[in-house]
Amino acid sequence: MTQSYLDHVTATLSQIDADGMLKRERLITSPQGGQVEVAGREVINLCANNYLGLADHPDLIAAAQNAMGPKGFGMASVRFICGTQDIHRKLEQKLAAFLGKDDSILFAACFDANGGLFEPLFGKEDAIISDALNHASIIDGIRLCKAKRYRYANSDMTDLEGQLKLARDEGARFIMIATDGVFSMDGYLAKLDEISALAQKYDAMVMVDDCHATGFMGPKGAGTPAHAGVDVDILTGTLGKALGGAIGGYIAGPKPVIDLLRQRARPYLFSNSLPPSIVAAGIKALELVEQGDDLRARLFENTAYWRAGLERLGFDLLPGEHPIVPVMLGEAQLAQDMAARLFEEGVYVSGFFFPVVPRGQARIRTQMNAALTRDDLDRALAAFKVAGQACGVI
Repeated sequence: MTQSYLDHVTATLSQIDADGMLKRERLITSPQGGQVEVAGREVINLCANNYLGLADHPDLIAAAQNAMGPKGFGMASVRFICGTQDIHRKLEQKLAAFLGKDDSILFAACFDANGGLFEPLFGKEDAIISDALNHASIIDGIRLCKAKRYRYANSDMTDLEGQLKLARDEGARFIMIATDGVFSMDGYLAKLDEISALAQKYDAMVMVDDCHATGFMGPKGAGTPAHAGVDVDILTGTLGKALGGAIGGYIAGPKPVIDLLRQRARPYLFSNSLPPSIVAAGIKALELVEQGDDLRARLFENTAYWRAGLERLGFDLLPGEHPIVPVMLGEAQLAQDMAARLFEEGVYVSGFFFPVVPRGQARIRTQMNAALTRDDLDRALAAFKVAGQACGVI
């Protein structure tokens, strides 16, 4: 690699740092949980996607360990060559039953699931209409597809209907509406009842990425469609958040669709199978989730308590009911400074800023989980008060 190119990359990094947008990683030396150890200190963790607190659950750890003896460490192959064990199908069938779908298909991550979804299913005669705030993986997956692309303003049903009319007027053969179930930077829920009604009106299909909902939103944690009381055509999601926090994604839907994806979804065809330990822990995680009404109740009790506490202190919050509670700060450097001061006070959070969120909308995205105690939340609120006053936020 030439020195001139390395100089260019170094200059780019320096500019990112100067703009207050350099992302830094802290080394955690403990299991993921409501509290974690960082640099020899125990801090309250308010920025993990560990919604139900299962990431260090002893039953999941035991399931993963126990699987390695009879099933091995890794598959060393893709699924269709020699990478499918009986437990892969068991997990897929269990996921499908949990979500109320015919079948499901596993991927290394939901990023891969979304990346592999659209291209095998839709051609240039078709149309995909995407919410403007959809996750990057949906955006990338749509880019790989030859279908005509349309976009509607976030949760704007008038705009969505306009795009549906336009796609129909332009002769689209099949139309798919693609949306996050929960928009993860804001904690907003998609208007799936209205989206489903419009889809029916215009003979369109609906795809939902439910990564930030599976396991805890809706009855028995079945996700945002269950929460909204609707059925959707295709669900994508992850094992890497509420379902244990490891890795692995999936697509669930009608059996012919899943069968076609097994034949043509490139991330499925060209990536190693999930290792047996992850699969076994995923099966156990679903069992815990199905019996997890107490965890879901605690999660939403924590969410209401935390939101009310931050509002009393005078922080600017985005409204919502989801365990994602964004504290709005505006500028990237302020978000960085606030996160650093909170860490000094014993609270682990991360600042979010461009390009993750629009310029001028930097924030600290706090996230509740069922493992947090009332004492954790009270100590975190005290830390937010100190840091907020020190940074001039409140």
